Amino acid sequence: MSLFKARDWWSTILGEKEEFDQGCLCVADVDNSGSGQDKIIVGSYMGYLRIFNPHPVKPGDGVQPEDLLLEVQLREPILQVEVGKFVSGTEGLHLAVLHCRKLCVYAVSGTLGNVEHGNQYQIKLMYEHNLQRTACNMTYGPFGGVKGRDLICIQSMDGMLMLFEQESYAFGRFLPGFLLPGPLTYSSRTDSFITVSSCRQVESYKYQVLAFATDADERQETEQQKLSSGKRLAVDWVLNIGEQALDICVVSFNQAVSSVFVLGERNFFCLKDNGQIRFMKKLDYSPSCFIPYCSVKEGTINTLVGNHNKMLNVYQDVTLKWAAQLPHVPVSVKVANLQNLKGVIVTLSDNGHLQCSYLGTDPSLFQAPRVDSREINYEEFDAEMKELQKIIKEATKTQDVLPKSEKYRDLIVTAEVSPDLDAESQAIDSEVKAEAIPSVTVKITIQSRVTAQKPNLAVCVQAPLAVTRDQFVFDDLEPDSSETVVLSVFLKGNCSPSELEGNCMVSYNMPTGIPKVAQCNFRLPLRLICFPAQPSKAANHKLTIDTNKPPISFLTIFPDFVDPSEDDQANVLGFQFLTGSKTTLLASKTSQRYRIQSEQLEDLWLITKELTLRLEEHFKKQNCKDFACTFSGSIPLQEYFELIDRHFELRLSAEKFQELLSERAVQFRAIERRLLTRFKDKTPAPLQHLDTLLEGTFREVIALADAAEENQANMFQAFTKLKSATHLVIMLISLWQKLSTDQVAILEATFLPLAEDTQELGWEETVDAAISYLLRTCLSKSSKEQALTLSSQLCMPKDTSRLKKNITLFCDRLAKGGRLSLSTDLTTQQAAVMTGGCTTIPESDLEERTVIPGSTATFPSHGQITKQKSKP
Repeated sequence: MSLFKARDWWSTILGEKEEFDQGCLCVADVDNSGSGQDKIIVGSYMGYLRIFNPHPVKPGDGVQPEDLLLEVQLREPILQVEVGKFVSGTEGLHLAVLHCRKLCVYAVSGTLGNVEHGNQYQIKLMYEHNLQRTACNMTYGPFGGVKGRDLICIQSMDGMLMLFEQESYAFGRFLPGFLLPGPLTYSSRTDSFITVSSCRQVESYKYQVLAFATDADERQETEQQKLSSGKRLAVDWVLNIGEQALDICVVSFNQAVSSVFVLGERNFFCLKDNGQIRFMKKLDYSPSCFIPYCSVKEGTINTLVGNHNKMLNVYQDVTLKWAAQLPHVPVSVKVANLQNLKGVIVTLSDNGHLQCSYLGTDPSLFQAPRVDSREINYEEFDAEMKELQKIIKEATKTQDVLPKSEKYRDLIVTAEVSPDLDAESQAIDSEVKAEAIPSVTVKITIQSRVTAQKPNLAVCVQAPLAVTRDQFVFDDLEPDSSETVVLSVFLKGNCSPSELEGNCMVSYNMPTGIPKVAQCNFRLPLRLICFPAQPSKAANHKLTIDTNKPPISFLTIFPDFVDPSEDDQANVLGFQFLTGSKTTLLASKTSQRYRIQSEQLEDLWLITKELTLRLEEHFKKQNCKDFACTFSGSIPLQEYFELIDRHFELRLSAEKFQELLSERAVQFRAIERRLLTRFKDKTPAPLQHLDTLLEGTFREVIALADAAEENQANMFQAFTKLKSATHLVIMLISLWQKLSTDQVAILEATFLPLAEDTQELGWEETVDAAISYLLRTCLSKSSKEQALTLSSQLCMPKDTSRLKKNITLFCDRLAKGGRLSLSTDLTTQQAAVMTGGCTTIPESDLEERTVIPGSTATFPSHGQITKQKSKP
């Protein structure tokens, strides 16, 4: 933001809901008063023509009735207004008004008033030209070097230049290679027209070349007639600027120097008469208008450039000399002499905000009060310094950019999940082959305490879950207002998700321009992906969760899955996923245990998580604070490693398919080149079965692409299963070792670093690097291990043996009393590893094993290890 603001000298709002553009503003002594005072002429797309003569009593005053000299409503939209010597027989100034299909020239005159209402002004139509083509813009000047009068050139929307010698039509010429109209101006020094074409290049056409070229009205004649009637229109010079132009202006304040200024989308250029670049300035903003004006320093030119950030920048050649803040985005800017005040800046916005302003600052009348001399109390200063240092130390501890909690948030987003499934499913394009695919409604409410500009809501759920709509765009929210949206979540992919959680994120801007984000999470019901089924006795995978409280009936904690009329479901419950697999949940009648069993390891995760969450909620409602779950069984590492191997095999297959596709594509292009050479040959030659080879290669490419696509879908399902099993392993390790919340967060960051799996950065190498870092830092046994350096480059491994060995070693270190920490204090880490004086397992024995322990490998609990005594 600018340090200074443009000082308001006089301003007004033109009409209601009117639109204005670049050519709608002009300043000149249009009534030929001879006083040298300019008048402001404004035309609008609604057809209103207004002429102002501002004379405020003091700077900043609003518009007075006598400031408006004339207001006339014309029948057609006004595209451009210009003032010049447009009437023959007189050198007085007249007003030219360009409409879409008409050019009108008016004389503006005033009559002295005899009463207090002041002078009266009126316009008189001198002549008009009806245009055969739709006009875009116009320019004027002494074309051909005529003296004492101005000619008008109009550019049409289809690229025709129509020239008028005041009351008569002269000729018309089409610009070569025309696509869209650009800005147009006339240079009297070189007697040429300058424009910017759709090829993003500045083009100059001599007036004499236009006059002697082929008439545009003779385009339908034969080629022989064209050659005899005139010459082809040729460009004088061309300069490629590489961007579209907003405006062109020719300045010649000193007769020895004439410059062509071109305002582009990101640069503005100063060119010589022959098209050579004198200088250019790269802009770091989006400009909207500009005007060059005379500089007080000889040899330089000042330029006013307005931009879409409501700024007005003043450049002396390429040097920024001043920057001022405007109350609007200017679409046109002029410099005028008003009421004996030279250099008034006149700006016009697209919605009709007309302002006359000047640059500068208001003088500061503030005087600093005199400071009374007094003795310095060093003890108070020391106490204040310690308090400030304490505050700074507390502030630097938190690593978050934004505070975690605020007493009053600017914007609050809440998500409410319906307790019941939708009566009519909203699932669309689902790949699940079940008979019925349920969906659940989520109601999201956004409450704003302040003005929130451009709020956008994004709803995210992890695949294979999907939402009916994930993006919402709202209008600006006023203070104490709210918006509510409703959407549905359903299972789209043919596999069970790894998490039943979603996220809502709202991004918005404050009125000061500061971007902010508000978010919230919501939990989806288990009924969305499974339904009650008969319990199954046979199962390949079983887990037992121990608690410190008596078992709770499933009628209490799973009321949405249990039929109250069936008493046999109080201790046993079956779940069938929409994908077809089953999971059984058992509660012991005598002990404080729950068993979860299933045919697949990954299916245990969601049921186990739902069980622990519902148990915690149940005992929390009963104000029981000492409830805890533990796990004393063996970690199912062998089954977990099988899922890792399956995912890694699919990654290798994807890499192989990519190589084969690349080879077949090279072969296909080589055959195409051979065939093209044969077809271009003037003497036909036999194809030698190249067409058969091309068809066979094409079929191979299509088959490989289909196989790669199928492998990609299988890899996505394998990665989803791997994430579910990883969540399960993390939960079992945390229950087994009774890890804290911070340690569980480190565990999740280690084993689940990626939300998506790609060929460039896969799960295996990322997890291997994270575990290796923990083994060499907080879980290291000696300083020798800490001195080992890790590779800084992650690449796809050849196999998973190293990863499985590191995971096994990781669990072994935790079993021996290791504690997860991100602290860099080496002594603290070493002390944490060997707490309790536990007996260490020889490293060589563990690393030389060829068989990776799986579910049969039992890791002793921390309590059992600490009871052993270390040998002397």
